[in-house]
Amino acid sequence: MSEFQELLNDQLQDDKFRKEWESIQPEMDVIRAIVDARISQNLTQKELAERTGINQADISKLENGTRNPSLKLLKRLADGMGMTLKLEFVPKSSVRN
Repeated sequence: MSEFQELLNDQLQDDKFRKEWESIQPEMDVIRAIVDARISQNLTQKELAERTGINQADISKLENGTRNPSLKLLKRLADGMGMTLKLEFVPKSSVRN
């Protein structure tokens, strides 16, 4: 187990921290999906910007969590990577913690 994971597991024992951590998970999942999809295509942010017409600085902001994407923007990103955007609602009981 990594040092980070050990520290996180310790912090998650605190109810206040755990609730905050869980509240940001949807945003973190979107960020992770954007970055993973871009990397799977072997694209730089600049190359993705050229494919989508989205400014590279805006892609950077999306990936570092300082900008929240609209659904329209997510569709543009997916299209630029030759992918389809899929949004799911899943029961909380099936989501891993």
